[in-house]
Amino acid sequence: MPDWLNITLRAVGAVAYLFLLTKIIGKRQIKQLTYIEYIVGISIGSIAAFMATEMDGPIYHSLIAMGVFALFPVVMEWLSLKSKFLRDFFESKSTVLIKEGKILEDNLKKERLTAEDLMEQLRVKNVFRVADVEFALMETSGEISVLLKSESQPVTPKHLELKVAPSEENQVVIMDGVIMDEPLATAGLNRRWVRTELQKAGVALENVFLGQVDKGGELYLDLYDDKLMVPGAQAMKLAFATLKKCQADLELYALSTKNEQMKRTYQTDSEQLQQIIDQVKPFMMR
Repeated sequence: MPDWLNITLRAVGAVAYLFLLTKIIGKRQIKQLTYIEYIVGISIGSIAAFMATEMDGPIYHSLIAMGVFALFPVVMEWLSLKSKFLRDFFESKSTVLIKEGKILEDNLKKERLTAEDLMEQLRVKNVFRVADVEFALMETSGEISVLLKSESQPVTPKHLELKVAPSEENQVVIMDGVIMDEPLATAGLNRRWVRTELQKAGVALENVFLGQVDKGGELYLDLYDDKLMVPGAQAMKLAFATLKKCQADLELYALSTKNEQMKRTYQTDSEQLQQIIDQVKPFMMR
């Protein structure tokens, strides 16, 4: 067998075996590395490179060595689940870097971080003033988690006691000018609905790069030609405006009638409709 073909086959075999070992070790090693996983990753990579280029020794020696190294993180993770002491030993602990706006210099030195490193990590979290930080710590993965002081946190609808629509999973129903039947069925819609919406927008299917529909049934369209503007969906806004008009008409009837019984009826209906409007507004005015 020619050397180039032998090396090619060994390299393909090494990659396939590495992929299998990575699947066994799990996703965590890809997301974050512990000390053991870092060592194992380097060692397995070196063995795989040796396996692909060294043609004198038997290939199964390298496979056995990689398998043994791959067992280490699996065993260490199993032991860590059984013992808090071993978990802290293998993965270390989180380190507090900032507390109540004060940088803990000793902990910073312990993690071998400079002030510049800390400020860079804070800026990544969109934090530019140390005084705004209530609590910051370095996780075992090396990431820095930051909790801002209450007065420095962004205002949310909860702070303002506002009701907002819950987050919804949008379905991509058109991709590259092709209607996607499975997500369309998941949204409870069909191809006729898509074509009707495209007709309302005055857009041809083949001109749509991406079409996305939300739970409210509104279709967002992104066209190949970025210069073309697609009119926004108005169905929900028109329905909301109609409700507001009905509520205003009821108030007007209550003011214009001289019949006390009808006046009270109109006022009651107007108040009830206003309550309904307040409840559906977060869902209709997005």
